[in-house]
Amino acid sequence: MINEKAMELGKKRSVIREIFEYAKARSAEIGKENVFDFSIGNPSVPAPDCVNEEIKNIVNEMPSVLLHGYTSAQGDASVRKTIADYINRRFDCGMTPDLLYMTVGAAASLTISLKAICLEGDEVVTFAPYFTEYKVFAENAGAKLVVVDSDPVSFQPDFEKLEKAFTEKTKAILINSPNNPSGAVYGEETIVRLAKTLKKYSEKFGHTVYLIADEPYRELVYDKETVVPYVMNYYDDSIVCYSYSKALSLPGERIGYIAVCPKADRVGDLYAAVCGAGRSLGFVCAPALFQYLVARCVDKTADIGVYKENRDTLLSALTAYGYRCVKPDGAFYLFVQAMEEDAYAFCERAKKYELLFVPGDDFGCKGWVRIAYCVSPDMIRRALPSFEELAKEYRK
Repeated sequence: MINEKAMELGKKRSVIREIFEYAKARSAEIGKENVFDFSIGNPSVPAPDCVNEEIKNIVNEMPSVLLHGYTSAQGDASVRKTIADYINRRFDCGMTPDLLYMTVGAAASLTISLKAICLEGDEVVTFAPYFTEYKVFAENAGAKLVVVDSDPVSFQPDFEKLEKAFTEKTKAILINSPNNPSGAVYGEETIVRLAKTLKKYSEKFGHTVYLIADEPYRELVYDKETVVPYVMNYYDDSIVCYSYSKALSLPGERIGYIAVCPKADRVGDLYAAVCGAGRSLGFVCAPALFQYLVARCVDKTADIGVYKENRDTLLSALTAYGYRCVKPDGAFYLFVQAMEEDAYAFCERAKKYELLFVPGDDFGCKGWVRIAYCVSPDMIRRALPSFEELAKEYRK
């Protein structure tokens, strides 16, 4: 016998990947320039110059055996020190190299973190809309994903609904800010209130309720007044899962880390559980070359100005055409209300105009669609007439 659940996951790709594959097939039929693919969060701006420069330097400077050899299971010590020092310069949270674990991107960070803290039957709470794979990650750790609706206007957490979601089985709250798919950013007021709520229920239940922050989009905020609070400075029992996929435009290289808050209860044991979970899942020794690379580019980011331009162009035009949109403060997604109740039907109709979106149902928000605007500004300009025609069809 084989694992039936694994088989089901293998046979049914995520809705994002399904549309992405459709886009490739459709592009082969009519030409890529004629397909307006807004399905996947694949960075469209090049990595900063330092990335290619430092890759060359590393290859030329390091002996091949060392460069392509194993690092420590949790990551190279000098890399972890460089990242810890950088985190402390930015956030002054007392991070140490021995509380960092290098990972194969954010997915591995989340999978390891959940495996480290969850027991069979535990519950992990998250807010809709949420990244589609959270359910897969939680269930892989033996937990159940409990989804709490956000405020339908601001897409900030609804704390009244959150209070009702807590049970004695609640093990963690999983947040994603800037958010995929809404682009919402949780401000300081939200994080302070969330920390107070978690402390209250940790004391009530007599066990720690962790805060896990999924932060691949931390660097992608567009306005100076938008600040993404660092959760470790507000709640002790927190874990940050980070990826360089978006900040450095390196999605295909799969490199990131887990950072455990130095003030967490039984912090040494918690970090040991992270290491043990990484071991049990086979996520040891993240790609060595890219560990060394991110250490050398630790304070650099890709040029996000293009994303801001795309956001402003798309938001302005779609609002004028009659779409209801949530203004994103970060990430590179626009969350748009479908022009009919069934978001899947709306996305199918959009295909008539070669527009490809992702229905919001798998993000926990029926009746909405995600538009990934990490594409070229030229593509957005060429797609606008199609958006307008789609809106006109619904008005008729």
